[in-house]
Amino acid sequence: MAFEDLLKSPGVFAVMGEAGEPAAEKGFILCRAIAGEAEILTIGVDPAARRRGWGGALVEMAAGIASETGSEAMFLEVAADNAGAIALYAATGFARVGLRKGYYPHQDGARDAIVMRRALNS
Repeated sequence: MAFEDLLKSPGVFAVMGEAGEPAAEKGFILCRAIAGEAEILTIGVDPAARRRGWGGALVEMAAGIASETGSEAMFLEVAADNAGAIALYAATGFARVGLRKGYYPHQDGARDAIVMRRALNS
């Protein structure tokens, strides 16, 4: 499914800065909020801007929107070998709640995904 089509789906929202603002050039986050839960579908930060707080800011903005729309928790899946992303999510209040074996296809075999959850203040 293309991003444009995904954005038309119920409960899906994206966060990034306005054109001309630094955040617009640094990254984005795409989420879905439905039935009292939210999920981070994907996040992208310009490699040159990583480790400068942009990813955390995007997660916090998305969590705020999800909470405002009635979500009580936010979930995500992250590749078990992606230490940088796992550290980012832990620093923004996510905790590991599960494991999906072989979740991500990879050229040399499937990669496991860690499922993480963060409570939201609705």
